[in-house]
Amino acid sequence: MAAPSGRSGRSSWAALVPAALLCLAARAAAEAGTAPSGDPNTTGFDVRPGGEVHSFTRSLGDYGCTFTYSAQGGTNEQWQMSVGVSEDSGIFSCTIWRPQGKSYLFFTQFKAEVKGAKIDYAMAYSQAAAGARADIPLKQEEFEITETSVSHREGKFRFELSKLVIAAKTLRDEL
Repeated sequence: MAAPSGRSGRSSWAALVPAALLCLAARAAAEAGTAPSGDPNTTGFDVRPGGEVHSFTRSLGDYGCTFTYSAQGGTNEQWQMSVGVSEDSGIFSCTIWRPQGKSYLFFTQFKAEVKGAKIDYAMAYSQAAAGARADIPLKQEEFEITETSVSHREGKFRFELSKLVIAAKTLRDEL
């Protein structure tokens, strides 16, 4: 299920947003195997263990997404980040995932932040869809959503992360 942002007045917006507006985020995740060569808004990056805090950022015009994390165990893993803006420039999406579906790293922290938009929908997953496997969402108590970020919840997060999906309403002035 979708994780609402929890801000008052946003439920009416969420009720009006058809699934098609979240298509940008879903498309990126669905095309995980073909995205690097087929989508210029998708970029691969290494998630590195070792306990140090690392960040990866992608921007698209006035909008941006930054993934900050710390992980332990194993070796580098190849991840991808995809950013997109809807045709009417009303929705900015950011999807961060491990194409193989499951990360074997032990995440001690994570945070995904958007610039130029306010989060309307976000979900974090312990396992991303790959092959016959489906997405497995984190429990709601494991992460928190603010207007501009999705992050682990200290003491509740169980150290597994394989995918983050964010759809945010852009901050544009209406005429």
